[in-house]
Amino acid sequence: MSVSTVDRRIRTARVLLVVVGVLVIAFGAWVLVTSVRPNRIGGLAVWLLAAVVLHDAILSPFVLAVGAGLRRAGRALRTWVLVVVQAAVVLGSVLVLVVVPEIVAKSEGTKNPTVLPFDYTARLLVVEGVLVAVVVVALVVGAVTARRRADEPVVAATTSP
Repeated sequence: MSVSTVDRRIRTARVLLVVVGVLVIAFGAWVLVTSVRPNRIGGLAVWLLAAVVLHDAILSPFVLAVGAGLRRAGRALRTWVLVVVQAAVVLGSVLVLVVVPEIVAKSEGTKNPTVLPFDYTARLLVVEGVLVAVVVVALVVGAVTARRRADEPVVAATTSP
């Protein structure tokens, strides 16, 4: 294939993706306008903006810092160790971002006590503890497996009959 054919295909794919993206945004705007009361759109906009700010200002830099710290801490760390730890950091961070508003709302109190019936702080700590335990088990199993593989010969010994 010539370069111009590849360029044309890439340009076509980009245009198609942009058109699909614009159509999805238009559909979302239509659903928003037709299904959400006008006095609720401001609160929705604040919520969406807060989600973007939390992701871009808190979660992403935190995950980046953990990854950079792990890479500096041990140059000999294998890629799977970084993946396991970073995945746990992302899961734990997203869980905290989702549950903290419930904890705050529970501490402020509600008119209806059945709206937030649980102890969300304790539940968050339990789930985060389980996440840490799963990561530790995965790292230990991975380290033991890697050590065993290092001790095994690369070519298995064969016996002739």
